[in-house]
Amino acid sequence: MSYHSRHALDVLETKADEGDDPNIEKSISDLTAAFETKMGKVETELKAHKDRADALEVKINRPGSQERKGDGPTAEQKAFTGYVRSGRESLTVDEVKTLRVADSTAGGYLAPEQFVAEIIRDLVQFSPVRAAARVGQMSAGAIKLPRRTARIMARWVGEIEERPKTEPAYGQTEITAHEMACYVDVSNQLLEDAAIDIAAELSFDFAEEFGRLEGEAFVLGDGNKKPLGLLADPSVPVVAGGDATKIQAEALVSLMYSLPAFYRNRGAWMLNGPTIGLIRGMRDTTGRYYWQESIAEGQPPTLLGRPVVEAVDMPDVAPNATPVLFGDIQSAYRIYDRVGLSILRDPYSIATEGQTRFHARRRVGAGVVRPEAVRKLKIAAN
Repeated sequence: MSYHSRHALDVLETKADEGDDPNIEKSISDLTAAFETKMGKVETELKAHKDRADALEVKINRPGSQERKGDGPTAEQKAFTGYVRSGRESLTVDEVKTLRVADSTAGGYLAPEQFVAEIIRDLVQFSPVRAAARVGQMSAGAIKLPRRTARIMARWVGEIEERPKTEPAYGQTEITAHEMACYVDVSNQLLEDAAIDIAAELSFDFAEEFGRLEGEAFVLGDGNKKPLGLLADPSVPVVAGGDATKIQAEALVSLMYSLPAFYRNRGAWMLNGPTIGLIRGMRDTTGRYYWQESIAEGQPPTLLGRPVVEAVDMPDVAPNATPVLFGDIQSAYRIYDRVGLSILRDPYSIATEGQTRFHARRRVGAGVVRPEAVRKLKIAAN
């Protein structure tokens, strides 16, 4: 109760004792009831604040569920960094629970979510096919996709003419997961240095090597222990370039319009930097450049009105080479990840050299599922 309310109540009680006013007792009763009502509200609010504080304390103290503060690492990331630096033996029981065991009989742990996300972002820089194709997950060593190999064929008939019999045919395309692996040796002194972000260093190293392997395989892979690439797949149609030393503008137009309109309107060009340098100066009969720079930030440049994907693994312009690919890459090529990134810490193999070895592996499957959605330009042999 405020000072003024308390003073007013004292005055009323004094007057009541003196018997000056018969309504004073009612006024005192009303004022007391209002005071008790306000105090009840204050107690209710205090209890609500206490309940929220208790709930927050329970949530903070729960293992593996600490809330992020700013840009600090999560409990899972702290546990993974501890595993990288000192092994499983250095972790507490709660930290071990935050790690996810890899699906391999050799053991090891999958990197925490943020670590894996960094790997994927880096892979796009090295493997633009991953950014252009359709990417999914697979839960087995191979995945089979149903495919229509022959469609129903109808024809015009007369009023009493016999109707033709027809039926579709179906097959399947199988994509197998292939494994790539490498290892990195790190000195124990570097691991013990708390000022070094070991997780970031490993993230860059593994992303660089796995990205190089993926980028090459998605374009040129022969299917032997690796995915079959877009250029290596014999089912992808070829358009003749018409010249053994350069790319002709007429060949690019023919390549683009050899596709059905549905795929052409969703298509993109794929070629490497040196080939882009040869094409940028091409003009049509009115003097306009075929190549147009992006008019908005974040948008790719265009060639004949369609976006360009620069792929370092595409071949240079040379006799009998296929330096340009055009089409709906998302419809044509599928990528399925089986194991994102699995890391195994080995502190024993080279312990006498003062180093710890980290084995990394990924499993990914990829292949052409709709060859009719893309075309490749082939330079003449001579």
